[in-house]
Amino acid sequence: MQTSPAVPRQAAESSTPDSTEGAAPSGRQGRRFGLPTATALVMGNIIGGGIFMLPAAVAPYGTVSLLSFAVLTVGAIALALVFGKLARRNPRTGGPYVYAREAFGDFAGFLSAWSYWITTWVSNAALAVAAVGYLDVLLPIQHSTWLTIAAALTVQWLPALANLAGTRYVGAVQLVSTVLKFIPLALVAIGGLGFFDPANLGPFDASGHGWLGGMTAAAAILLFSYLGVESAAMSAGEVRDPQRNVGRASVLGTAGAAVVYLLGTLAVFGTVAHDRLVHSTAPFSDAVNAMFGGSWGGTAIAVAALVSMAGALNGWTLLAAQAPYAAAQDGLFPAVFATKRRGVPVFGVLISVALASLLTVLNFASGAKGAFDILVLVTTFTATVPYLLSTAAQLYWLVRGEQGKVAPGRLARDAALGLGAFGFSLWLVAGAGYAAVYQGVLFLFAGILVYVWMAGRKA
Repeated sequence: MQTSPAVPRQAAESSTPDSTEGAAPSGRQGRRFGLPTATALVMGNIIGGGIFMLPAAVAPYGTVSLLSFAVLTVGAIALALVFGKLARRNPRTGGPYVYAREAFGDFAGFLSAWSYWITTWVSNAALAVAAVGYLDVLLPIQHSTWLTIAAALTVQWLPALANLAGTRYVGAVQLVSTVLKFIPLALVAIGGLGFFDPANLGPFDASGHGWLGGMTAAAAILLFSYLGVESAAMSAGEVRDPQRNVGRASVLGTAGAAVVYLLGTLAVFGTVAHDRLVHSTAPFSDAVNAMFGGSWGGTAIAVAALVSMAGALNGWTLLAAQAPYAAAQDGLFPAVFATKRRGVPVFGVLISVALASLLTVLNFASGAKGAFDILVLVTTFTATVPYLLSTAAQLYWLVRGEQGKVAPGRLARDAALGLGAFGFSLWLVAGAGYAAVYQGVLFLFAGILVYVWMAGRKA
């Protein structure tokens, strides 16, 4: 087992050292997440705003897309179980970064942290832009560029302020927003079954390319619906009893999100006619209107989407600070990223939300939508790099059979889980597409300059 380098002096003075990360933070505002809050963090980060368009996105492939959901759920839960096992052995904040570095050294750990950090702040900018679209349904603001920018920045900075107030408030916002987003989704998912009409389902294979080809094509769209399964592992240092609760929260949150996805999609399929659903721009709104009549579905779903995105922004803002925080403790990111206040890496939150805000302003004010779209595409690849490295780390310890890394008598089961999770992660990379992989690799390798600078200074 590799030994961790000494924590930089500046980081040690302003944050919780590795040796004491398992201890409870001092102060009421720095208290730790229990199992319900950790589960809400996972579920809230997985379910963002994309769920409200998913049924229409996969409708062209027919009901075979429901089979894709089932297969993907198995892979996502395997990945969640692997994160739980890795966190049981090393319950530090930073999750995938920590596991990659422990198994493969500083460079692999840095690539994991760098890749994840890019994913988080670019995704936050994308969430804010999408949230403004839903806000425009309630308050027409997109006629003014500056009103649109102000709304997008407000959507980003309010969750950032909750984060800066401490983990106590992060957890409270996450728990409340997850419950609030779950209520309307459950209304459609469960209530829609009472209005279910099999005649609306359409063909099993609507693509005409065979059910296997249709399932694969639908899976390529659905693959990224499960990004966020690592949320509890990434914040393991802020979770109470992380050896037990990180794994439980990862599985419960992933399973909960899968149930909402599957039942919600099934309900929309059964309440909105297939030929109409294929061209729908608001499938959940159409389902609500079909169930209860009237035309208020759009407003109701816009409110639900805003709540969902606010919760996702709250959780992803915390995660945007966790990977650089862990890397900074080991001297692989600037030491200022290791500064913690009330259990939250404050500089990581500030710099991440500032970068996301800058990208948002450029998107709206300077017509740089093309560059923004490229960055969003990049995240479809960068998000999967930490998954591949983490599952590879699990397989590495299984192959070595090192004492304390592998539970005796469970080699076959753990190997099956590790291989399944690795295959799922590889499938995510394949689903990203050639352009995303090409551009993502460029962004990933651009971070080598940062690594050279930090590693050289540390040496």
